[in-house]
Amino acid sequence: MKFAKRLQSLMLGASFLAAGVPAWAVVDSQGGPAVLQLNFQPPVTQIAHQIYSLHTLMLIICLVIFIGVFGVMFYSILKHRKSLGHKSASFHESTTVEIAWTVIPFLIVIGMALPATKTVVAMKDTSNADLTIKVTGMQWKWGYDYLKGEGEGISFLSTLATPHEQVVDPTKVKNDNYLLEVDNPMVVPVNQKVRLVLTANDVIHSWTIPAFGVKQDAIPGFVRDTWFKAEKVGTYRGQCVELCGKDHAFMPIVVNVVSDADYKTWTDGKKKEMAAKADDPTKTWTVDELKTRGQQVFNSNCAVCHQQNGKGGGAFPALDGDPVVNGPRAAQITTVLNGKGGMPAWKSVLNDTEIAAAITYTRNAWSNHAQENIVQPAEVLAARK
Repeated sequence: MKFAKRLQSLMLGASFLAAGVPAWAVVDSQGGPAVLQLNFQPPVTQIAHQIYSLHTLMLIICLVIFIGVFGVMFYSILKHRKSLGHKSASFHESTTVEIAWTVIPFLIVIGMALPATKTVVAMKDTSNADLTIKVTGMQWKWGYDYLKGEGEGISFLSTLATPHEQVVDPTKVKNDNYLLEVDNPMVVPVNQKVRLVLTANDVIHSWTIPAFGVKQDAIPGFVRDTWFKAEKVGTYRGQCVELCGKDHAFMPIVVNVVSDADYKTWTDGKKKEMAAKADDPTKTWTVDELKTRGQQVFNSNCAVCHQQNGKGGGAFPALDGDPVVNGPRAAQITTVLNGKGGMPAWKSVLNDTEIAAAITYTRNAWSNHAQENIVQPAEVLAARK
């Protein structure tokens, strides 16, 4: 059996080679990890440069200590062994040795602590920012709200762009960044200080971009902040590096650093896009309109837990046949708005029309045939009060 599996693997590799494509072909990720990368990603902020230099300094110090300690040890073993006629010395204490192995490590620690402290203090200095962005972690996406500076008022969600079935199905063709691409990247101007205010609405997440030297936890009920100032235009990638749930690996972060002119163009376009998508909560929709809109909202926000077929999985309940979904609509509206159990509150993430559409879709999808089969945005708006 083992031989058959090995033979099958060899034949598969041979087929790739015959097609002119190595079975192990992998390329560097633009703004992300590189093939056979042994060190940090190339830094593009001053803090990242300092971290890189500190890392190198610590490695050199550790290497010197390693060579010194083991050099003395092996020299002593080889040059003072019994076969050469040496006899062990008998002594109980040495004031000189005691002082040396106390003072020397102390000086080494001070030599490492001073530059490290300087960098840590600089990492926490979020004053005089040109741009302030609120970052909200949620399972499994990021919410970005531009609070201060050019672009103030812009708000959007950033989710893994690769369809879930493509991620988990090994037969599907994937691009090089299929776990590191998002539908709405954060966009910031080059050479401007960006302050990030971080929190979460469910569990602990962690916002990380290695090239920026930024790693900051987003904790429910707390507000943390950090900053970066990118010095080079480009696309930079990271991920949530906190174990935030079963789909933790599908929560990437992408930041596009652009020129001032391109940033101005992006903010103008984003504001127009938001204005065009703004929904009037007093508008009356037909059930078919809400179902169509609701399917899009459900697939983008809810399917990752409840699955597109509504069957759920693990700790996430099935919506197909669920008594709340098929019961009075007021209970489902309250649950979606305020959350329940492991389900987060969606009232600060989705607007009234999106919530009404998602609820209407679930009450009419799969095997569900709720008697109260439609929810209007005005009902969601009233439930918020």
